[in-house]
Amino acid sequence: MDPVIVVGAGPVGLTLALALARQEVPSVVLDETPGGDTPRAARTVVLREDTAALVERLAGVPLGGAGLRWTGWRSLRRRQVTNEVAFGDAEPAPLHIAQHALTGALRAAVAREPLVELAADSRLDTIEQEEAGVTAHTRGAGGTWWRGSYLVGCDGPRSTVRKLQDIRFPGRTAVERHAVAALRTELPRPEEAFLHRTPPWRTSGPFAGEIAARPLPDGVWRLDWLLPPGKDLVTPELLLARVRETLTGWTGESAPAYELLDTGVHTVHHRLARRWRAGRVFLAGDAAHLLGALGTQGLDEGLRDADNLAWKLASVWHHGPHETLLDSYQTERRAVVAARLRAADQVLPVLRGGGGLRAYVPGAARQHDALLMDGHLGHGALGAPGSYAGSPLAPDPVDAETPVDTPVGEPVADVVVTAEDGTFVPLRDRLGRGALLVVLVAPGTVVWERRHWVSAGIMPRLAAAVTALPHPAELLVAESYPGAAPHTVLLVRPDGHLVTALSGVRPAALYAAAEATLGGAARSQEHAEAGAR
Repeated sequence: MDPVIVVGAGPVGLTLALALARQEVPSVVLDETPGGDTPRAARTVVLREDTAALVERLAGVPLGGAGLRWTGWRSLRRRQVTNEVAFGDAEPAPLHIAQHALTGALRAAVAREPLVELAADSRLDTIEQEEAGVTAHTRGAGGTWWRGSYLVGCDGPRSTVRKLQDIRFPGRTAVERHAVAALRTELPRPEEAFLHRTPPWRTSGPFAGEIAARPLPDGVWRLDWLLPPGKDLVTPELLLARVRETLTGWTGESAPAYELLDTGVHTVHHRLARRWRAGRVFLAGDAAHLLGALGTQGLDEGLRDADNLAWKLASVWHHGPHETLLDSYQTERRAVVAARLRAADQVLPVLRGGGGLRAYVPGAARQHDALLMDGHLGHGALGAPGSYAGSPLAPDPVDAETPVDTPVGEPVADVVVTAEDGTFVPLRDRLGRGALLVVLVAPGTVVWERRHWVSAGIMPRLAAAVTALPHPAELLVAESYPGAAPHTVLLVRPDGHLVTALSGVRPAALYAAAEATLGGAARSQEHAEAGAR
């Protein structure tokens, strides 16, 4: 079968190609550039726990050396701390990293991966679809025709793929603007990020009273000043004056030392493609959506797009086409991003409008600061990973279901599990391999070698049920899982979202849930028809 064509060699496209390779699917990545990402100190991304783990898993290297995991977060208003969070086991730290460093780590992994071909100087100009595949033409030094099974546009907000498929991209322009500076300096609490609203020092020029400060390694900080609505020009002189004023306010020094590395103006747009699938062509990342207000990072959602689509493409690549499974990508991911955009559109006028109820309701300002913190830290409707509870892949409810702390459709907790070879590994390490995961919660097993309990109790019956599933699955055992009773059986999708939690070994219910996760009984019918042919 032909490889998957990935258009765009940014973080989303490279992540998708590596995720496909992890599931033994070849791909061709069309890169319109000569290769690499131009270093920009002020162009950084913040990755949440799940997306940082996804990139590290695929890149095969920890990103902590290139980025910084913050020790805490503070929200300040004038001179007062209104909210404070210390990162740890209960609150995993985000990863702040320069985008060129992230892209470099992914490119290095692609260079080591024989199933991924990276074609530089290849600018897409034509897409042709047939029943059995898709053909793409590129111009440039590597101009040629490429044949693929599917094509995914990860080519950014001005996506050529989206335009060639005549897909509309409506939304709002310039929802927010920020003046940005990357600089090296010494600030109190050097590994803590913070948001400062209404600072007490004098402000002037085209700047609003809100500053986000995010640390990077080696004493580098990214500072973002919210700009008021409008198109007021931010001159280099104004930005330098604001840098000095801000650092003086934070350090108390009349002439704080700093090294300015990079500056820019970041404009936030909110847009959502009407369709994310057109036959054998898909959109992902900025080609499908633009969001980024309130600290929510669009790249997070782009990486989740890649994670969601990769296992579905891998399934149809290996086992034959299934329209319900492929359609579920748009249904699941577009709904999640649309909900994030709606939440931001509802909250932004309240947070940015000033006056109104805030002047009369006690504690309203503190509540607004908490909403902003949620957005920056990836909590709630503004930033948390989305749920696929309403997915067309969700199984019908059954009496055998039992509640756990993870609602159905949401990402599972990263507990330690015993793998089939007897090793203890984080559950997240087993994701993205194309297999379903079946997790038995069995307290006490951790103190025994696997060979002592693998043939005892309910394990043989559960192992037989897992072997009979309509898709490859891996049986794992956990000492505990948040909110789960002993002998709870969890079924987890390859991208880490919970399908169902069953009380005990229920082979029929487990099979039905697995079948629904793959798109329903139609898959079995298609296999039977293929076998008859």
